Amino acid sequence: QVQLVESGGGKVQAGGSLRISCTASGSIFTMGWYRQAPGKQRELVATMTATGNTNYADSVKGRFTISRDNTKKTVYLQMNSLKPEDTAVYYCYARYLSQEDYWGQGTQVTVSS
Repeated sequence: QVQLVESGGGKVQAGGSLRISCTASGSIFTMGWYRQAPGKQRELVATMTATGNTNYADSVKGRFTISRDNTKKTVYLQMNSLKPEDTAVYYCYARYLSQEDYWGQGTQVTVSS
């Protein structure tokens, strides 16, 4: 049974930091994060392959850092210099070696001005 379990969301002031985590199971190739703000479409935040290739949205480059622990099957997103525009539900994403995609339940990140 595939489960993606997110943690670490919360509320911070603008300029602050949060680190969110997602732990999965199975044979995963790509892990990462998408987010969806009210009234907006879901968008890619950052992904990382099992071989270390990363992909970031332009809006978070230089502020967010994705990392993963392949042994723990956990992906992290360190979010620094947070802006109110970063407020969204952040969804963990995993693409398995089978090429199946799975999503976590989402964790709320709220950045106040």
